[in-house]
Amino acid sequence: MTIPEAHENPTAFWEGHYARMTNPSGGRPSAILVRFTEGRTPGRALDLGCARGDDAIWLAKQGWTSTGVDVAGSALDAARRAAENAGVAGKTRFEQRDLGVSIPDGKFDLVTAMFLHSPGRFDRVSVLQRAANAVAAGGLLLIGAHGSRAPWSWADPDTIYPTADDELTDLDLSASEWDRVFVGSLERTAKGPDGQVAVVIDTVIALERRMSGPRI
Repeated sequence: MTIPEAHENPTAFWEGHYARMTNPSGGRPSAILVRFTEGRTPGRALDLGCARGDDAIWLAKQGWTSTGVDVAGSALDAARRAAENAGVAGKTRFEQRDLGVSIPDGKFDLVTAMFLHSPGRFDRVSVLQRAANAVAAGGLLLIGAHGSRAPWSWADPDTIYPTADDELTDLDLSASEWDRVFVGSLERTAKGPDGQVAVVIDTVIALERRMSGPRI
């Protein structure tokens, strides 16, 4: 399926994308996730757009009870197998959902959305707003996004990427309910599907929901 066709059927695009992956996942968690969860007390975690489960499985290994959500059943099948092999099947749950329609019910101590982009029709802002609503008091909302184009990306070369502050403004969250942990950009050395290496920019929004009421 080509990228133009993906705009018409994004679910089929992602299903085909993961179904074509024959090599097992490398099992490496997002560097953003590792950096911003270090030292936090494990609780309930929700990973939106979990792909083949690397982040959700890593969180389970750290003591979190993690739920991963993705639209592609083939990715989730791989995630379940990987969780079983890692010995954390009892600490992980994987759900197939169209995030443009819904996310799991309940409150979570950590809600992550790592590189939740799609070439198809996708109201990303609404999804991230729902993600914020799912964060429990004292919990962390962690959003990682592309801030630059990798040479192997399918994105248009002229793509202009929003800053973390731009994205935070779009989310329109109440400043009285959140404390900034980090809102900005980080550089990362990325590897492409054919072994390419390039330095890319990631934008990061890390917000902690206040326990109750405004800070005095």
